[in-house]
Amino acid sequence: MDRTLTERESTILGQDFLTWLWHATEARGGLFTDKDGRAFNLRMEERLSVQGGDGEGLESASVKSPSGELTEARTGLRTGKKVNRAQLRFDRDPEAWQMTIKDSDFSLSGLKTPKIETKDREDDDPDARVLEKLFLVEQCLELLDGVYREFLSLRLSPRWAEEVKTIGVWIAKG
Repeated sequence: MDRTLTERESTILGQDFLTWLWHATEARGGLFTDKDGRAFNLRMEERLSVQGGDGEGLESASVKSPSGELTEARTGLRTGKKVNRAQLRFDRDPEAWQMTIKDSDFSLSGLKTPKIETKDREDDDPDARVLEKLFLVEQCLELLDGVYREFLSLRLSPRWAEEVKTIGVWIAKG
């Protein structure tokens, strides 16, 4: 398969996912469940980019808003753009994770995990902090995987056409 075709398909799927996710977080008040049925909150944070068009006609709008107002990005959605990069925050009491995800290759950057205990004790395993940090990263990735699995299940089903209409109404309302 042509590499550029594969990259383009990944980008489309990534943009569909991130745009759906923005809609889903608002429609549900951010409430999702993990694979064990435990509730967690997910929301788009203060940094978001939307993109549309191809080649020389490619247009982007990036928004950084500490107050969570993503007005310019919403305007971009109304002009046919889709989310291509988003900062996400996962909250599962008492823990919180934050990361940025990109549409084209689902790369993650800036992953922040809950703080770990940093007190040095003589009886601690020297690897304990590293292992705990890795465990927290794994938990975050499991939450993201679960949300993506939900999206794919919907995206690959006949219900997707109805979901696209619902998202279109959400975009139009702004």
